[in-house]
Amino acid sequence: MHSGGARGSRADQADQRRAELLEAARRVVLERGLASTRVADIAKATNVSGGLIHYHFATKDDLITEMLRSTSESEVQRLREIAADPGTAVERLDRVLRFYIPASRSDQSWILWLDAWAVGVREAHIRAILLELEGAWIEILAEVIAGGVAGGEFVCDDPQGAAERIDGMLDGLVVRYTLHAGNMSRSRLLHHARVAAAREVGLDPAIFPAEPLADQPAPSEP
Repeated sequence: MHSGGARGSRADQADQRRAELLEAARRVVLERGLASTRVADIAKATNVSGGLIHYHFATKDDLITEMLRSTSESEVQRLREIAADPGTAVERLDRVLRFYIPASRSDQSWILWLDAWAVGVREAHIRAILLELEGAWIEILAEVIAGGVAGGEFVCDDPQGAAERIDGMLDGLVVRYTLHAGNMSRSRLLHHARVAAAREVGLDPAIFPAEPLADQPAPSEP
């Protein structure tokens, strides 16, 4: 009993240390960028040796990959919960759209994924995680649309294609919004998302709750 408890305690400590290192890696990547982050930077941020990091993660790529996958899995799980919450199909669709777009231009999750997109062009291990995240988002959105069709709220003969088109449009607009391009406020970004989604499911965009369309930053934006 005591031996098993000791092993369990050590395993818990190892899991906690790994979680701390993953969180530190995320902070350092957000500050320095994926391409510029070194194991030494993460070691300094956690006040541990590089050797301890390599004890838990064989290479920097292993650490970065697990950090990104952990972040992705957490976000997908939250998205699934939001999509499954009670409400009409329109309400569920609107919640998914709101979750997807950045909370502000300094949204840490989007900054991380935009950086990963750039690195993923050449790094297969990063690209694989991005494809998993993109696939999960499209799958959940398609399920919400298909559910609305089944319930008689939506008209759409290709929920998968609709989800792919909405996803592609939003990705492009989010890049523009994050880069402060033109007059793209968050409220305008949400408006575009709703118009595109409404057209895909045979609805008038006015069915969504009213939102201000002025090109002013949302309250959460700097």
